[in-house]
Amino acid sequence: MGKFVKCKYALLLMILLAWLGTSASQQKPGATVIINAQIADGTGKPLRKGSVRISGDRITQVGDFQPAKDEQVIDAKGLVLAPGFIDIHNHSTAGLESDPLAETQIAQGITTLVVGADGDSPWPIAPWLKAREANPASLNVAVMAGHATIREQVLGKDFKRVSTPAEVEKMVQLVDQGMREGAVGLSSGLEYEVGSYSATDEVVTMSAAAAKHSGFYMTHIRDEADKSFEALNEEIAIGERAHIPIEHSHIKLGTVGVWGKAPQYIQVIEAARKRGVDFLADCYPYDAWHSNLKVLVPDKQYENPQSVAKALADVGGGSHVTIVEFKPNPNYEGHTMDDLGRINSITPVEMFIRLVRESDAANVEPGIIGQSMTESDIKAFYQQPWVMVASDGGLGSRHPRGAGTFPRVLGVYVREKHWLTLPEAIRKMTSLPAKRLDWKDRGIVREGAFADLVLFNPETVIDRATFSDPFALPTGIEKVFVNGTLVWSSSKATGARPGRALGLPPTS
Repeated sequence: MGKFVKCKYALLLMILLAWLGTSASQQKPGATVIINAQIADGTGKPLRKGSVRISGDRITQVGDFQPAKDEQVIDAKGLVLAPGFIDIHNHSTAGLESDPLAETQIAQGITTLVVGADGDSPWPIAPWLKAREANPASLNVAVMAGHATIREQVLGKDFKRVSTPAEVEKMVQLVDQGMREGAVGLSSGLEYEVGSYSATDEVVTMSAAAAKHSGFYMTHIRDEADKSFEALNEEIAIGERAHIPIEHSHIKLGTVGVWGKAPQYIQVIEAARKRGVDFLADCYPYDAWHSNLKVLVPDKQYENPQSVAKALADVGGGSHVTIVEFKPNPNYEGHTMDDLGRINSITPVEMFIRLVRESDAANVEPGIIGQSMTESDIKAFYQQPWVMVASDGGLGSRHPRGAGTFPRVLGVYVREKHWLTLPEAIRKMTSLPAKRLDWKDRGIVREGAFADLVLFNPETVIDRATFSDPFALPTGIEKVFVNGTLVWSSSKATGARPGRALGLPPTS
């Protein structure tokens, strides 16, 4: 009888413990509950009013429920609660080490960055990711393996040529290494110096190596100007031949000769998608790009007056090119090519050649901003369901996109211009980039997902960064959570650094 009683009590104790465990999983002490929010879940579905419970690093409940007595409550009346924004094209590779709080990023609602774009990445990948874990940032980070970076490992300074089959095989081995070490894909910058000399076959072979690890191919295509359509066709061919998903970086038509041709460009992409090409793109919400001086002259004849004159005319003239970084002579910064020509009593063409010579002598690459896109093309691209939002900026960026991209889309393209609905804009910032990264538990508000979240005021959210003040922080972003931890609140960083180094999901 005594043994029976003991067993009975033991059974009751087990049932009680199981019930307590279930209850604790739903209502952990110290959990945070956001109430009265208008929830944009990231899928593009209409906003719905509800509450969200955060326990640890996860969302544990979404719906109509009341907080427990011991839980922290945030009243989100009048605010939208969305998944944290994923910036799939970001240039904070170096900045995360020196500025791990990353205020210009979290102030926008960004909770995850993908760095290593345009073919330029850290190398090797593993030590860089370990450094991020040892010195965590306020937000998550993933990294691409850079085509140009790998190319330089094999060719060194002898990169101004087509590679040999043996050299390509060495590059393939390095792609394999980078993917095994944690890269999420292969990036290329085929318009830039190192990548521009590569043959299509080289890129196809390296992309196929990334595809074997479920990676994707992100590319700044070979030309975004007069030869945009040829470059687009090459990109699509790479995706088809390598059997790899494509992420088209900062989709644009950047010279006078192709302005207004977005509908035809879109038709080419739609045809490829119908053939089965997994094609997505990203776009930043500005009519000006940020790059180096020499990228203006596609034939690389940087001191040829005819080539330079054509290059300046193609972007609308020297008044459309502004120097934003010039270490040999900082007095040039903030002036257009036309301004500098007048100041120095020479033509804009002669001024460009002078800048090239001065920068070459100092072995530096001047930074420029080229205002050479049209609003109608930007609108056409943004309204495609396969185009997401990304900054092409990052920490220290001298372009306002580095501090303003995501609030600008919400404030200008959603609230003011009505190009996009709010749920669709959120989808382009969250679940769409998460889809390209094959992340099932980020970029969405649902039970079990990681608690990367942003609370913002849809009536006031707006960018404040400008070309003259590119680091000005936006307004209207109220709170940002990364992995369940509050990192931005009351217009300032909390100091928390819960960010993680992320990779692709493990394959079975």
